[in-house]
Amino acid sequence: MAICVYSYTTLNYALLCIIMQGFMIPSLLPTYSPYPLAMVRGEGDLIIDDQGQSWIDLYGGHCVCSTGHSHPKVVEAIHKQSKQLIFYSTAGELKIRREAADNLIAFSGMDTLFFCNSGAEANENALKLSFEITGRKAFGSFQGGWHGRTLLALTVTDDIKITKAFEGIFPEHYRFPFGDISALESINFSNLACVIVEPIQSMSGIRTAPLTWFSALRKKCTDAGCLLVFDEIQTGVGRLGVPYASDYFKVKPDFITSAKGLASGIPIGALLMTEGMAKDVKSHMLGSTFGGGPIACAALIATLDIIRDERLMEHAKSMQSYLVDALKNTVIDEVKGIGLLLGLKTSNASDLKTYLLSQRILIGSSSDPNVLRLMPPLNVRKSSLEYLVEHIRAYGSMS
Repeated sequence: MAICVYSYTTLNYALLCIIMQGFMIPSLLPTYSPYPLAMVRGEGDLIIDDQGQSWIDLYGGHCVCSTGHSHPKVVEAIHKQSKQLIFYSTAGELKIRREAADNLIAFSGMDTLFFCNSGAEANENALKLSFEITGRKAFGSFQGGWHGRTLLALTVTDDIKITKAFEGIFPEHYRFPFGDISALESINFSNLACVIVEPIQSMSGIRTAPLTWFSALRKKCTDAGCLLVFDEIQTGVGRLGVPYASDYFKVKPDFITSAKGLASGIPIGALLMTEGMAKDVKSHMLGSTFGGGPIACAALIATLDIIRDERLMEHAKSMQSYLVDALKNTVIDEVKGIGLLLGLKTSNASDLKTYLLSQRILIGSSSDPNVLRLMPPLNVRKSSLEYLVEHIRAYGSMS
């Protein structure tokens, strides 16, 4: 028997399901434990709940709402496209799909791309193509990396909770220390189809590595004939103050995977690649029914236009600088990360998150119990970050 839960306001959905356990199954299966509010609408960096209260959103729905909630230009682009053609697969030639590809290639500096639906699917295709292009059947990844829930993406994800059940069917795989140049020098890549790396490991607590390590990784891959995949699901689309992290770390990978903020909340993923990789891709190797749908492509074009026209990459760097300075001499021991992919390191992370939620500020946790994550819209208002700082200071004075 299934029921519909229409409004639970501040009652935690996961708790509701526990209460109902043994009586009936909810129509919507609980996964993440949600924030304690019923979201009704959004505007910029704000979420409005069913009680009419505004919440400052510094998490952006898992780093997705790159141009804020319901940016007028994104809404207009979706509306205009929906009146013309809502969908056709890649069996049909669509001008807007070509325009979206041209825009993203110009933005990224890569040579060509394949559209799909999500970050996990982009990673899955990057790994699959690496098998086919190199003829090798082993992968490499790094400790702390998180790459998705599809089978090959799970293979390279370092999260025992979600990988343990599948370990017997994973292909050959090796996991290496992240950011350690001496360890990197001792590894043999000659049997690997590719190595995949998040330039900033978000789920692991906003961990990154020095430019010298990324440069050494690129050389190591090139020398061994091993392909290099940058998982830029979160680091891409201007979030670091540059188009992609590969620009920041001055390394050109063979593949870049992109999703999340790519279309301001409309699902789309992209596998970007160099010309050298594209030459080895045959027509049967890639396919997606919904990848590059007209609505998603319209939202992608609008998103990139907004990032450029509103100078949001420059804003991301400015807001990072503000937070680093403003949070000195507070309970925050370190502001980690780059641009607007940030981690607040503090010994009181869980209590601080609870306090900030009581002040209607949405932030994220990580697998590091001492790091809270900030992934706000790229057009987050400075006043919203000032409100955050004010309440972090208020928390510090109470603790």
